[in-house]
Amino acid sequence: MRLPDFVHFCIVIEVRLSQLIPPLFRLLARIPLPILHAWGGLLGWLVYLCSAAQRRRTRANMALALGRSPKGHELRKNAQETGRMMFELPFVWLRPLDEVLAKVVRVEGWEKVEALRAAGRPMVALTPHLGCFEIISLYIGARMPMTVLYRPPKLTEAEAFLRAGRQRGQIQLAPADLSGVRRLIKAMRQGEATGLLPDQAPGKGEGVWVPFFGRPAYTMTLAARLSEVQGAGVLLFWGERIAGKGWCIHVEELQETLDGSIDARAATLNREVERIILKCPSQYLWSYNRYKVPAGVTSPVSSES
Repeated sequence: MRLPDFVHFCIVIEVRLSQLIPPLFRLLARIPLPILHAWGGLLGWLVYLCSAAQRRRTRANMALALGRSPKGHELRKNAQETGRMMFELPFVWLRPLDEVLAKVVRVEGWEKVEALRAAGRPMVALTPHLGCFEIISLYIGARMPMTVLYRPPKLTEAEAFLRAGRQRGQIQLAPADLSGVRRLIKAMRQGEATGLLPDQAPGKGEGVWVPFFGRPAYTMTLAARLSEVQGAGVLLFWGERIAGKGWCIHVEELQETLDGSIDARAATLNREVERIILKCPSQYLWSYNRYKVPAGVTSPVSSES
Protein backbone atom coordinates (compact mmCIF):
# COMPACT_ATOMS: atom_id res chain seq x y z
CA MET A 1 0.00 0.00 0.00
CA ARG A 2 1.42 3.40 -1.01
CA LEU A 3 1.84 6.07 1.67
CA PRO A 4 -0.98 8.36 0.38
CA ASP A 5 -3.32 5.35 0.31
CA PHE A 6 -2.31 4.38 3.82
CA VAL A 7 -2.87 7.93 5.12
CA HIS A 8 -6.30 8.01 3.49
CA PHE A 9 -7.11 4.61 5.02
CA CYS A 10 -6.13 5.88 8.50
CA ILE A 11 -8.27 9.00 8.10
CA VAL A 12 -11.28 6.94 7.04
CA ILE A 13 -10.87 4.60 10.02
CA GLU A 14 -10.53 7.54 12.42
CA VAL A 15 -13.66 9.21 11.05
CA ARG A 16 -15.67 6.00 11.26
CA LEU A 17 -14.51 5.33 14.80
CA SER A 18 -15.38 8.87 15.84
CA GLN A 19 -18.88 8.36 14.46
CA LEU A 20 -19.35 5.58 17.00
CA ILE A 21 -18.94 7.99 19.92
CA PRO A 22 -22.56 9.29 20.04
CA PRO A 23 -24.23 5.84 20.05
CA LEU A 24 -21.57 4.51 22.44
CA PHE A 25 -22.24 7.36 24.88
CA ARG A 26 -25.98 6.74 24.70
CA LEU A 27 -25.44 3.06 25.35
CA LEU A 28 -23.13 3.62 28.31
CA ALA A 29 -25.55 6.15 29.80
CA ARG A 30 -28.12 3.38 30.19
CA ILE A 31 -25.80 1.30 32.35
CA PRO A 32 -25.96 1.65 36.17
CA LEU A 33 -23.16 3.68 37.75
CA PRO A 34 -21.71 0.75 39.77
CA ILE A 35 -21.16 -1.24 36.57
CA LEU A 36 -19.63 1.78 34.80
CA HIS A 37 -17.22 2.25 37.69
CA ALA A 38 -16.29 -1.44 37.59
CA TRP A 39 -15.69 -1.40 33.84
CA GLY A 40 -13.84 1.91 34.06
CA GLY A 41 -11.50 0.58 36.72
CA LEU A 42 -10.61 -2.41 34.56
CA LEU A 43 -10.19 -0.46 31.32
CA GLY A 44 -8.23 2.29 33.03
CA TRP A 45 -5.67 -0.23 34.25
CA LEU A 46 -5.44 -1.91 30.85
CA VAL A 47 -4.91 1.42 29.08
CA TYR A 48 -2.19 2.30 31.58
CA LEU A 49 -0.41 -1.00 30.91
CA CYS A 50 -0.62 -0.48 27.15
CA SER A 51 0.45 3.17 27.04
CA ALA A 52 4.11 3.87 27.72
CA ALA A 53 3.52 7.62 27.45
CA GLN A 54 0.78 7.55 30.07
CA ARG A 55 2.93 5.46 32.40
CA ARG A 56 5.87 7.86 32.12
CA ARG A 57 3.78 10.97 32.69
CA THR A 58 1.79 9.49 35.56
CA ARG A 59 4.90 8.26 37.37
CA ALA A 60 6.79 11.53 36.86
CA ASN A 61 3.92 13.75 37.98
CA MET A 62 3.10 11.61 41.02
CA ALA A 63 6.77 11.54 42.03
CA LEU A 64 6.88 15.35 42.00
CA ALA A 65 3.78 15.59 44.18
CA LEU A 66 4.60 12.82 46.62
CA GLY A 67 8.30 13.60 46.91
CA ARG A 68 9.14 9.97 46.14
CA SER A 69 8.59 7.32 43.50
CA PRO A 70 4.97 6.13 43.53
CA LYS A 71 4.41 2.55 44.59
CA GLY A 72 2.86 -0.04 42.32
CA HIS A 73 -0.47 -0.13 44.12
CA GLU A 74 -0.68 3.68 43.96
CA LEU A 75 -0.15 3.67 40.21
CA ARG A 76 -2.73 0.93 39.77
CA LYS A 77 -5.28 2.77 41.91
CA ASN A 78 -4.77 6.00 39.98
CA ALA A 79 -5.14 4.23 36.62
CA GLN A 80 -8.38 2.66 37.83
CA GLU A 81 -9.75 6.00 39.04
CA THR A 82 -8.84 7.62 35.71
CA GLY A 83 -10.81 4.91 33.93
CA ARG A 84 -13.78 5.42 36.25
CA MET A 85 -13.66 9.14 35.56
CA MET A 86 -14.01 8.49 31.83
CA PHE A 87 -16.73 5.84 32.12
CA GLU A 88 -18.92 7.91 34.44
CA LEU A 89 -19.10 10.82 31.97
CA PRO A 90 -21.99 9.40 29.89
CA PHE A 91 -23.95 8.83 33.10
CA VAL A 92 -23.27 12.38 34.34
CA TRP A 93 -23.97 14.07 31.01
CA LEU A 94 -26.90 12.06 29.66
CA ARG A 95 -28.93 10.75 32.58
CA PRO A 96 -31.74 12.97 33.97
CA LEU A 97 -30.32 15.68 36.22
CA ASP A 98 -32.30 14.58 39.29
CA GLU A 99 -31.00 11.04 38.89
CA VAL A 100 -27.40 12.25 38.58
CA LEU A 101 -27.63 14.54 41.62
CA ALA A 102 -29.17 11.72 43.65
CA LYS A 103 -25.74 10.04 43.43
CA VAL A 104 -24.24 12.83 45.54
CA VAL A 105 -24.15 10.89 48.79
CA ARG A 106 -22.69 13.63 50.97
CA VAL A 107 -21.69 17.32 50.86
CA GLU A 108 -19.11 18.76 53.24
CA GLY A 109 -18.61 22.51 53.64
CA TRP A 110 -21.67 23.83 51.78
CA GLU A 111 -22.20 26.37 54.56
CA LYS A 112 -19.23 28.28 53.07
CA VAL A 113 -21.23 28.79 49.88
CA GLU A 114 -24.27 29.96 51.83
CA ALA A 115 -22.12 32.41 53.79
CA LEU A 116 -20.96 34.08 50.55
CA ARG A 117 -24.54 34.29 49.28
CA ALA A 118 -25.76 35.78 52.55
CA ALA A 119 -23.04 38.43 52.30
CA GLY A 120 -24.02 39.22 48.69
CA ARG A 121 -20.59 38.25 47.39
CA PRO A 122 -20.08 36.44 44.08
CA MET A 123 -18.31 33.08 44.18
CA VAL A 124 -15.38 31.82 42.14
CA ALA A 125 -15.59 28.02 42.28
CA LEU A 126 -12.28 26.38 41.44
CA THR A 127 -12.51 22.70 40.55
CA PRO A 128 -9.25 20.92 39.65
CA HIS A 129 -9.01 17.62 37.78
CA LEU A 130 -9.69 15.71 40.98
CA GLY A 131 -12.35 13.03 41.35
CA CYS A 132 -15.55 13.70 39.42
CA PHE A 133 -15.13 17.39 38.60
CA GLU A 134 -18.15 17.32 36.26
CA ILE A 135 -20.58 16.83 39.17
CA ILE A 136 -19.56 20.09 40.89
CA SER A 137 -21.10 22.62 38.52
CA LEU A 138 -24.26 20.52 38.15
CA TYR A 139 -24.73 20.47 41.92
CA ILE A 140 -24.11 24.22 42.25
CA GLY A 141 -26.21 25.06 39.19
CA ALA A 142 -29.18 23.20 40.66
CA ARG A 143 -29.12 25.72 43.51
CA MET A 144 -28.04 29.05 42.01
CA PRO A 145 -27.16 30.73 38.69
CA MET A 146 -23.63 29.89 37.59
CA THR A 147 -21.48 30.67 34.56
CA VAL A 148 -18.81 28.10 33.76
CA LEU A 149 -15.79 28.55 31.52
CA TYR A 150 -16.00 26.13 28.59
CA ARG A 151 -13.30 24.84 26.26
CA PRO A 152 -14.41 22.60 23.34
CA PRO A 153 -13.05 19.03 23.56
CA LYS A 154 -10.57 17.65 21.06
CA LEU A 155 -13.13 15.01 20.09
CA THR A 156 -15.67 17.19 18.30
CA GLU A 157 -18.16 14.30 18.29
CA ALA A 158 -18.34 14.57 22.10
CA GLU A 159 -19.01 18.32 22.11
CA ALA A 160 -22.79 18.06 21.77
CA PHE A 161 -22.94 15.70 24.74
CA LEU A 162 -20.61 17.90 26.74
CA ARG A 163 -22.63 21.06 26.15
CA ALA A 164 -25.98 19.37 26.75
CA GLY A 165 -24.67 17.62 29.85
CA ARG A 166 -23.07 20.68 31.42
CA GLN A 167 -25.61 23.35 30.51
CA ARG A 168 -28.41 22.18 32.78
CA GLY A 169 -30.20 23.67 35.74
CA GLN A 170 -29.08 27.30 36.09
CA ILE A 171 -25.74 26.74 34.31
CA GLN A 172 -24.55 28.93 31.47
CA LEU A 173 -21.40 28.13 29.51
CA ALA A 174 -18.87 30.80 28.58
CA PRO A 175 -16.28 30.11 25.85
CA ALA A 176 -12.61 30.20 26.82
CA ASP A 177 -11.92 33.46 24.99
CA LEU A 178 -12.26 37.19 25.62
CA SER A 179 -16.04 37.15 25.16
CA GLY A 180 -16.29 34.35 27.70
CA VAL A 181 -14.21 36.26 30.23
CA ARG A 182 -16.52 39.25 29.82
CA ARG A 183 -19.50 36.98 30.51
CA LEU A 184 -17.84 35.66 33.67
CA ILE A 185 -17.18 39.17 34.94
CA LYS A 186 -20.72 40.29 34.08
CA ALA A 187 -22.16 37.36 36.01
CA MET A 188 -20.00 38.15 39.02
CA ARG A 189 -21.05 41.80 39.00
CA GLN A 190 -24.61 40.52 39.23
CA GLY A 191 -23.61 38.55 42.32
CA GLU A 192 -23.64 35.17 40.58
CA ALA A 193 -21.25 32.23 40.80
CA THR A 194 -18.58 31.37 38.26
CA GLY A 195 -16.57 28.20 37.82
CA LEU A 196 -13.40 27.04 36.10
CA LEU A 197 -10.63 24.45 36.18
CA PRO A 198 -7.61 26.17 37.78
CA ASP A 199 -5.11 23.49 36.71
CA GLN A 200 -5.96 23.53 33.01
CA ALA A 201 -3.06 24.74 30.88
CA PRO A 202 -4.05 28.08 29.29
CA GLY A 203 -3.13 29.43 25.88
CA LYS A 204 -0.54 32.03 24.94
CA GLY A 205 -0.93 35.30 26.84
CA GLU A 206 -3.35 33.75 29.35
CA GLY A 207 -0.90 32.43 31.93
CA VAL A 208 2.33 32.80 33.87
CA TRP A 209 5.05 30.34 34.83
CA VAL A 210 4.72 29.57 38.54
CA PRO A 211 5.52 26.41 40.54
CA PHE A 212 3.16 23.46 40.68
CA PHE A 213 4.54 20.73 42.93
CA GLY A 214 7.97 22.33 42.62
CA ARG A 215 8.14 22.51 38.83
CA PRO A 216 7.25 25.52 36.65
CA ALA A 217 3.79 25.12 35.14
CA TYR A 218 2.12 27.57 32.79
CA THR A 219 -0.79 28.62 34.99
CA MET A 220 -3.89 30.59 34.10
CA THR A 221 -4.15 34.12 35.47
CA LEU A 222 -7.92 34.27 35.00
CA ALA A 223 -8.73 32.74 38.39
CA ALA A 224 -6.43 35.24 40.09
CA ARG A 225 -8.02 38.14 38.21
CA LEU A 226 -11.57 37.02 38.97
CA SER A 227 -10.73 36.99 42.68
CA GLU A 228 -10.47 40.79 42.46
CA VAL A 229 -13.97 41.31 41.03
CA GLN A 230 -16.80 42.61 43.20
CA GLY A 231 -15.37 41.36 46.51
CA ALA A 232 -15.48 37.77 45.26
CA GLY A 233 -14.99 34.78 47.51
CA VAL A 234 -12.84 31.95 46.16
CA LEU A 235 -13.74 28.39 47.14
CA LEU A 236 -12.19 25.06 46.16
CA PHE A 237 -14.50 22.18 45.19
CA TRP A 238 -13.77 18.54 44.48
CA GLY A 239 -15.99 15.53 43.98
CA GLU A 240 -14.53 12.51 45.76
CA ARG A 241 -15.53 9.36 43.91
CA ILE A 242 -17.01 6.60 46.06
CA ALA A 243 -16.72 3.73 43.62
CA GLY A 244 -20.03 2.06 42.85
CA LYS A 245 -22.06 4.51 44.91
CA GLY A 246 -21.55 8.10 43.75
CA TRP A 247 -19.68 11.13 44.96
CA CYS A 248 -18.97 13.19 48.05
CA ILE A 249 -18.64 16.91 47.32
CA HIS A 250 -16.04 18.80 49.36
CA VAL A 251 -16.04 22.60 49.67
CA GLU A 252 -12.99 24.31 51.14
CA GLU A 253 -11.87 27.87 51.79
CA LEU A 254 -8.38 29.03 50.88
CA GLN A 255 -5.92 28.61 53.71
CA GLU A 256 -3.56 31.29 52.37
CA THR A 257 -4.43 34.94 51.90
CA LEU A 258 -4.92 35.76 48.24
CA ASP A 259 -3.18 39.08 47.62
CA GLY A 260 -0.23 40.68 45.85
CA SER A 261 0.50 40.68 42.13
CA ILE A 262 -1.26 38.46 39.62
CA ASP A 263 1.79 36.19 39.56
CA ALA A 264 1.74 35.92 43.35
CA ARG A 265 -1.98 35.16 43.35
CA ALA A 266 -1.56 32.48 40.69
CA ALA A 267 1.24 30.88 42.72
CA THR A 268 -0.96 30.94 45.84
CA LEU A 269 -3.82 29.25 43.99
CA ASN A 270 -1.44 26.56 42.73
CA ARG A 271 -0.39 25.82 46.31
CA GLU A 272 -4.03 25.61 47.35
CA VAL A 273 -4.77 23.19 44.51
CA GLU A 274 -1.76 21.11 45.55
CA ARG A 275 -3.11 20.96 49.09
CA ILE A 276 -6.46 19.45 48.17
CA ILE A 277 -4.93 17.10 45.57
CA LEU A 278 -2.78 15.56 48.30
CA LYS A 279 -5.93 14.79 50.28
CA CYS A 280 -6.88 12.25 47.62
CA PRO A 281 -3.95 11.79 45.20
CA SER A 282 -5.31 8.54 43.79
CA GLN A 283 -8.15 10.46 42.12
CA TYR A 284 -6.12 13.22 40.47
CA LEU A 285 -5.62 13.14 36.70
CA TRP A 286 -1.84 12.68 36.82
CA SER A 287 -1.78 11.62 33.17
CA TYR A 288 -2.76 15.17 32.18
CA ASN A 289 0.20 17.03 30.65
CA ARG A 290 0.18 19.84 33.21
CA TYR A 291 3.73 20.95 32.41
CA LYS A 292 3.39 21.31 28.66
CA VAL A 293 4.59 24.44 26.87
CA PRO A 294 1.59 25.83 24.95
CA ALA A 295 2.05 26.91 21.34
CA GLY A 296 3.75 30.29 21.13
CA VAL A 297 4.76 30.34 24.81
CA THR A 298 8.44 30.56 25.73
CA SER A 299 9.62 27.69 27.88
CA PRO A 300 10.78 28.75 31.37
CA VAL A 301 14.00 26.82 30.77
CA SER A 302 14.68 28.78 27.58
CA SER A 303 13.94 32.11 29.28
CA GLU A 304 16.44 31.36 32.04
CA SER A 305 19.25 30.28 29.69
